[in-house]
Formats: sequence, C-alpha cells, structure tokens
Amino acid sequence: MQKKLTVNPKAKALIFDIDGTLADTMPTHYRAFQNVLGRYGISFSWDYFLKFAGIPVGPQMVKFKEIFNPENFDPEKVAIEKEEEYFKMIETTKPVEPVFQLFNHYAGKLPIGFATGGDRRIAIRTLEVLGIIDKVEAIVTCEDVENGKPAPDTFLQCAELLGIEPKYCQVFEDGVPGIEGAKAAGMMVTDIREYI
Repeated sequence: MQKKLTVNPKAKALIFDIDGTLADTMPTHYRAFQNVLGRYGISFSWDYFLKFAGIPVGPQMVKFKEIFNPENFDPEKVAIEKEEEYFKMIETTKPVEPVFQLFNHYAGKLPIGFATGGDRRIAIRTLEVLGIIDKVEAIVTCEDVENGKPAPDTFLQCAELLGIEPKYCQVFEDGVPGIEGAKAAGMMVTDIREYI
C-alpha cells in the first residue's frame, strides 16, 4: 500500500519545489537536455541526470563542461539553449498527483511558497499550466538568490517572504540538492519520492 503524504502538525507554512515535486517535469527536462547537449556530443542516462535534480541550469552546465569537456561549449549560452528547448515543451506538464492533492487541500489554509532551482519565467509558466498561479503566495527562483540549491538560501528567502520562521516550514522536495538545502535551512523536509 502506498504511503500517504501528510503535513507535520508543527508546520505553519508549506514550501514546494516545482520540478519533479509538484509538477512532473523531469522527463521533459531530460529530453530538453538530451536534445541540446546531443549537439555537443554529450549523452547521459536518466539516473545520471537525476543526480543534478534541483541544481540551477547554469551551474549544471558548468559541471557538464568540467565532466565531458566538449568543444565550443559555452555553459552560459548552452544553459539558455536548454531552457528555450524546455519552454517549447512546457504545455505537456502534468501534476505529481499525491503532491498536487496535498497542495490543493492546504491552499488557503496555510501559507504556501515555491522554492525552485529553475528560472522565474519557467516556474511561473509551469504554475499557469497546472492552473494554480493564482494560489502563489511566495516564489523564489534561481534568479532571486546568490547561492542556489544545495545552499539553503532559496528556502530561507521563501520563509522570509511567507513571514514564517524556518523551523516551522515544511518543505516538499524530490532532489538531493533541494533536500540538503532545506535541511541546512533548519526546515522539516519530506522527500516526495517515497510517496509516488
């Protein structure tokens, strides 16, 4: 029997990652990476891709340059190419049902924020596609912090915008960098991979 996703009784605010947590975007991101990086002779497995889940695309591209050392690879330029490729496919986004149901149950009952390693344009469009953009109380993206996940900055800023102490925030995450960041922020963390 599948475990039921729940909110900790101590939680006074909920913070959701978007990609792979609230929205089932990871397969689409993977396809976008494969399409763009394939032009540079780079290919990797789904499991390898998941190790980078939650890390902003800019730092991801820097890591790929270090690891694969492709020719004519400008991490900043390739990051833009990848995000544009993904944006073309964003309309197919579906929710991660157990998380989406929990979100909808608590929307309007507890303060809710979004903490993502993605950029603002993509985060907002994803929430629009899911039909919940009007329920956004706070959103922090990679553009809003100096240090993205796994640093705690994204989560701490989200808690500040919500006006809730970090220790009373419950974070829902699917990626190791995000889980580490939320723990470093002193928050309660739920790894949603155990529930889907």
